[in-house]
Amino acid sequence: LSPNMTAVGAEVAPRTESPSCPGKEHQTPASGKEGAGRSRRSWALSTLLIIVAVPVVGVGIRYYQDTWIWKRHEAGLKTLGPEGLFLFSSLDVDHDLYLSPEEFKPIAEKLTGIPPPGEFEEEFLHDPNGETLTLNAEMQPLLLETMTKSKDGFLGVSHSSLSGLRSWKSPASPSSTVSASQFRAFLPPKGKGEVGDTWWIIPSELSIFTGYLPNNRYHPPTPRGKEVLIHNLLSMFHPRPFVKSRFAPQGVVACIRAASDFYYDIVFRIHAEFQLNEVPNFPFWFTPGQFAGHVVLSRDASHVRDFHLYVPNDKSLNVDMEWLYGASESSSMEVDIGYLPQMELRAAGPSTPSVIYDEQGNVMDSRGEGGEPIQFVFEEIHWSSEISREEAANRLEVTFYPFKKEDITSLPDLLVILTSTHPPPFPRFLICHSQRPLTEQKQRGNWYTPSSSGEPWTINPAEHVFVLSAAYVGSGRTLRETVLESSPVLALLNQSFISSWSLVKELEDLQADEQNPVLSQKARLHLEKYSFPVEMMVVLPNGTVVHHINANNFLDQTSMKPEEGSSFSFSGGFEDPSTSTYVRFLQEGLDKAKPYRQS
Repeated sequence: LSPNMTAVGAEVAPRTESPSCPGKEHQTPASGKEGAGRSRRSWALSTLLIIVAVPVVGVGIRYYQDTWIWKRHEAGLKTLGPEGLFLFSSLDVDHDLYLSPEEFKPIAEKLTGIPPPGEFEEEFLHDPNGETLTLNAEMQPLLLETMTKSKDGFLGVSHSSLSGLRSWKSPASPSSTVSASQFRAFLPPKGKGEVGDTWWIIPSELSIFTGYLPNNRYHPPTPRGKEVLIHNLLSMFHPRPFVKSRFAPQGVVACIRAASDFYYDIVFRIHAEFQLNEVPNFPFWFTPGQFAGHVVLSRDASHVRDFHLYVPNDKSLNVDMEWLYGASESSSMEVDIGYLPQMELRAAGPSTPSVIYDEQGNVMDSRGEGGEPIQFVFEEIHWSSEISREEAANRLEVTFYPFKKEDITSLPDLLVILTSTHPPPFPRFLICHSQRPLTEQKQRGNWYTPSSSGEPWTINPAEHVFVLSAAYVGSGRTLRETVLESSPVLALLNQSFISSWSLVKELEDLQADEQNPVLSQKARLHLEKYSFPVEMMVVLPNGTVVHHINANNFLDQTSMKPEEGSSFSFSGGFEDPSTSTYVRFLQEGLDKAKPYRQS
């Protein structure tokens, strides 16, 4: 065997080196301890180097990421230009300069009109032996004197045009009995069982590809699925309800207001309309601002405790009307707006069994021994979780109008707050420097900066105001469906403005209020700049209108071809005249407001 090998199974003796071998040292216990010490020192040194290296590497990675993002920002600016990059950034929620499918989802839904999959269920089967619910309908006809056309005695309006409106004095069906199981349509879909969750019962099918639905129709299409219940409910008012309105907003949205182990309280909002005329008269469309309501029902929809559906009447005007002067789609159309005092459905009481069984399973007579109906006793519902009806209604509104994620209050309310000398002591909140949506600030007082000297509060950003004509809301609808659904516009409004709106009639009432001269003066300043039909204004807290544009002029500008006007477009081939023109209008308003704010 060689000196470096041993036989299998032989005992290996301790190894020693001959002193005669050059370069070799004899191993001793002392030298072993010395090696262990060196090993510990090396381990400590390595640990120290790692501890020092981790933050250095982290700083390096951060520097690399920042440099990478900066380079991508510069490349994006070069490729898209400032307007295009502004649009891209408004969609890029996490600011990584990439659009994920989730970030692109709102654009996809807007372009295709296709709702997210899995949120809608098929039609439910009717249970003939289930409980039934009695509904009562009440209404007061529209007050003709509230229509703008009434001011000149409906001059130029043919009698046949208003025949359907004038003859509609009462509900088509004052009372109706429906199956409780039909209200299963209001139950939340899978994944939407928490209080505050919202979902589409009937989704909107309108998109930029579908456009508006035709005007020259008399009879609604056959309802399907969950549309059947909504159609049946609205048919109690008039025999020709259109569950899907011609224009946005369209559809039905619901929200869980409260929940218990066995029940839901669900609030809902419906946008639908009626066709009041029949052949040979031309179509007349009657479109309430909304149908609101709530339903309290068991989680399996076998029992309905309460139901209420109504047209809100807390505004001075609440119905839009449009009628044609011809049978074709291209025929001229008249529009007006008016006030409907009452239109509502109420449950006469909780749903009750249609068939009653005794303890042995035999069918009982629904009347007792004395001939009186059997009285049912219902347990009291204790909600384990709930939100206010106002909060639920706000969530419904945001679902229909995403731009209302930014708080938009009525101009009269806003003017009252601005003139208050003793607002509640809410904390400082500067909207012009904050990226937080205004909906996170539930108290309107958070919009203002309290003065340390005790002087009245002042608002920091300019006030962005919509003044809607009481006579015409068509252009207002156009704004909602274009610029107010634009991410760049919403980003700019959230950053620098407080949004508000008003009907002309409300401003006129404020102007005539002699008991409040300050509000009267501010309303007058707004009305001086108003022109029919819609006026957009940038206004200072003292009522000074620093910039404004009429809706007709705005639409004329956005309809120009690039070579015809000065409106700019997004770089890279993407052009949105409405968005670019409106962003420019807002930016010009900010520039014109600077001298006032600095002084």
